[in-house]
Amino acid sequence: MGALLALLSSLSWGTSDFLGGLMSRRLPAVAVYGLSQAAGLVALSVTVTVSGAWAFDASAWGWGVVSGLLGLGSMLAFYSALAMGRMGIVAPLVSLSVVVPVLVGMLRGEAPTTPQVAGIVVAVIGIVLASGPELTGAESTRPLLLAGIAALGFGVMYVTMAAGSEHQPLLLTTSMRVTTVLTLGVVALVVRSLGGARRRDAAPLVAIGVLDASANLAYGVSTTMGLLATTSVLASLYPVVTVVLAGVFLRERLRAVQYAGVAAVLAGVVLIGLA
Repeated sequence: MGALLALLSSLSWGTSDFLGGLMSRRLPAVAVYGLSQAAGLVALSVTVTVSGAWAFDASAWGWGVVSGLLGLGSMLAFYSALAMGRMGIVAPLVSLSVVVPVLVGMLRGEAPTTPQVAGIVVAVIGIVLASGPELTGAESTRPLLLAGIAALGFGVMYVTMAAGSEHQPLLLTTSMRVTTVLTLGVVALVVRSLGGARRRDAAPLVAIGVLDASANLAYGVSTTMGLLATTSVLASLYPVVTVVLAGVFLRERLRAVQYAGVAAVLAGVVLIGLA
């Protein structure tokens, strides 16, 4: 069940990123991120209220604040890297964030089976290849540094989310959204702008926010049901989902290396599932 939830989080994150990319062609990326996060917070607040899960759990809220700030900072670094560098180089570097929770899981004494270890290695390689790495051409230092910061931030966020989910996954996810929305809300008040968003943008922004919140919750719950080393890899397959959706709906042609990456990811998932 944990593996299924981790895969579901990848599907939701990948779809959210795809929709977010489309919206960012018309609106500033920060506006898309901020407004969709607000929509996700509303959905989470309703869920928490209906389920009667409101409570002050210092651990869940504390880890949520840390995770929210890590996610926000990493996303801004990622967007900045994409703006300055080649997407084909930046995206694969950021996708390596999964290495952090895998290493942390191993250091904690987690012992995946031999097929699972092979699956982790194959899946990580597949994620990088499916992201469409640009294997030629020089790149300046700054976007590479920002991509590295984003990868490290996202990787640590996976770990802090897992830590908070040990207490209350729903509250963790909600506190993450509260942190992000309050931070971006202050920025919006200072600049006095919502990035040009209009009423017609409400539906896709809500969809992005709900999908992202659902992914965070599914990932958080999955970490309580399986090894961090394996669930984090399965939850990090979202770049593959985004690439596939772009190929299907935008007719973006995949290169041979990306097809190889998708195949490697599928093989890795099968191996990880051999628990």
